[in-house]
Amino acid sequence: MLLLGIDIGTSSVKVSVVDAASQKVQASAQYPDEESPIIAPQPGWAEQSPEMWWDHAQKAIALCNVTAAYNPTDIAAIGIAYQMHGLVLVDKDQQVLRNSIIWCDSRAVEIGDKAFEAIGEEQCLSHLLNSPGNFTASKLAWVKENEPEIYNKIDKVMLPGDFIAMKLTGEITTSVSALSEGVFFDFETNSISKDVISYFGFNEALFPKINEVFSSHGELSVSVAQQLTLKPGIPVTYKSGDQPNNALSLNVLNPGEVAATAGTSGVIYGVTDQLGYDKQSRVNTFAHVNYTEQQKRLGVLLCINGVGSMYRWLKQAFGAAESYLQLNEKAAKVPLGSDGLRVLPFGNGAERMLNNKMVGAHFHNIDLNIHSQAHVIRAVQEGIAFSFRYGLDIMRENGMNPTIIRAGKNNLFLSELFTESFVNITGVPVELYKNDGSVGAALGAGIGAGIFSSPQQAFEHMHPVQLVQPSTKQLELAYQEWKTLLEKQLVNK
Repeated sequence: MLLLGIDIGTSSVKVSVVDAASQKVQASAQYPDEESPIIAPQPGWAEQSPEMWWDHAQKAIALCNVTAAYNPTDIAAIGIAYQMHGLVLVDKDQQVLRNSIIWCDSRAVEIGDKAFEAIGEEQCLSHLLNSPGNFTASKLAWVKENEPEIYNKIDKVMLPGDFIAMKLTGEITTSVSALSEGVFFDFETNSISKDVISYFGFNEALFPKINEVFSSHGELSVSVAQQLTLKPGIPVTYKSGDQPNNALSLNVLNPGEVAATAGTSGVIYGVTDQLGYDKQSRVNTFAHVNYTEQQKRLGVLLCINGVGSMYRWLKQAFGAAESYLQLNEKAAKVPLGSDGLRVLPFGNGAERMLNNKMVGAHFHNIDLNIHSQAHVIRAVQEGIAFSFRYGLDIMRENGMNPTIIRAGKNNLFLSELFTESFVNITGVPVELYKNDGSVGAALGAGIGAGIFSSPQQAFEHMHPVQLVQPSTKQLELAYQEWKTLLEKQLVNK
């Protein structure tokens, strides 16, 4: 019995076909090879076409199928992971009304801040667990205010994973986890937030039917099944934002367990059973994939926008002809601390942990007689690690004190230099796993379809491939210098 997982990322779409019995990957594909474009009509804006995601998902599935490594008719369930917080709008004919306003778009910060003030700080934090800030609800309000002709045509408001499920099945559903990531959900009343709906003037009919994350979200339509060479009627039994899904794929489901990722954005995600919140909404609390009204499981999420995006920019600007491995090897030859070169990696929109300020990326202390390309590469990796430490200290203020962090051995965690910098500056060991968001989505589909008797069974064959322990505290002085530089920038914003 096979499971299909689809991961709708910002850079590409990844698809995996997993054997449920062994939990081994039968085939995996990514589309496109180069990073997908982000449309930026104005500085601080970020959009992508939902139809592009759908096109890339179909092509990635086709690439898996042509491997002939499995029989597509043996696929029994489909799971979807997706970039969080994106706004997708469709009309009554399920036609997309505009490009998706994606997670790193900053246009709605002021709208969200005004809502936070008007609804009330205590009310927002105690009921929503977050400020409306720069989340999906505020982005929808931006459309209502600035594009009324589009807003008036909306039949349903969705997140990116809801859209892909719609394209597969023709049905539109959502979940408590999805609503909470959009800051549409009231945890006290366990329903769509009346405060948010009322303040922004949204019609509750715009929101899809609410299903559990692990449940049926529709069945593969005949026409789409024919296009994809799959069996009609395959259920979509799991939908989750990429960070809760990354946690699931690392078997992070219980209070005190913590996951991290360093892809396009950087995230530390810890599970708790407490309806808590950061008073400044610098880290955010959402319903985890296994949240229920009876058993609270919430994910406390630290997000740093400029992680993989910063390293991608570095490669394009300083080493386009070289591989990431070659860049990492060069950087490893530079002394710890990069001979005083410091980098603030915040050039990808408003940063939540910095109170939604747009700080920008900065290089400090460049010495033209000392610093080389290798110094720049190392300083960028150290700067990203420092940003994780800065955010983790905020999480610690809010009671999240991890003793170990689980991460997939991919993206920046493929770099020994970055991994060691991360571990040494946070002081927390990291367990690395051979994991992947699309594999996690496939296993999530198996849980949702009842193929696995429990989440534990879905991950019974998962074991760490590496444990990285802290080995030095020598980066602390460099971090304190970096933090001082950041705080000076924050004063000016």
